[in-house]
Amino acid sequence: MPVTVKVTGGDKAAEALAEIDRRLDGKHALNVGFLAGNFYEETGESVAMVAAIQNFGAPARGIPPRPFFTNMVNKESPGWGAALGAALKACDYDAERALALMGEVISGQLQQSIVDTNDPPLAPSTLRSRGVDPGTKYNPSDAATFGAKPLIRTGKMRNSVAYEVKSA
Repeated sequence: MPVTVKVTGGDKAAEALAEIDRRLDGKHALNVGFLAGNFYEETGESVAMVAAIQNFGAPARGIPPRPFFTNMVNKESPGWGAALGAALKACDYDAERALALMGEVISGQLQQSIVDTNDPPLAPSTLRSRGVDPGTKYNPSDAATFGAKPLIRTGKMRNSVAYEVKSA
């Protein structure tokens, strides 16, 4: 026996969807990483340039790739869509607030990737320039080997990770 169902409130649902659409106007963008205008005080080098060299390597300068950024994106980005959806819902579909939450999350993931990257080990010449015995290998459970930690000499790169939400 067929069942007949009467649906009401369609106008209210349409209004609610239109309001969500208005809030998600597509006029916001999130940038995460090493933003312009950040430099190492002692050398004047751009933090973004140093980060790119470390991530991709510079064979002509004897710098191997340490793909902390690439690895983080490959590992974490599959979850970003669902996380953004949850952030939008939690922020009542305010795109700017939701993107700011995502900026915090992704910035933290990038900083953690810098901390977690330990390979390849530093070259003996780099260790000597840091005042570390060239035979030293970084061991996270031994503070005495901290000078042999790749990607963290002063902490400037890790501490320079930032995000910005831009409005078009």
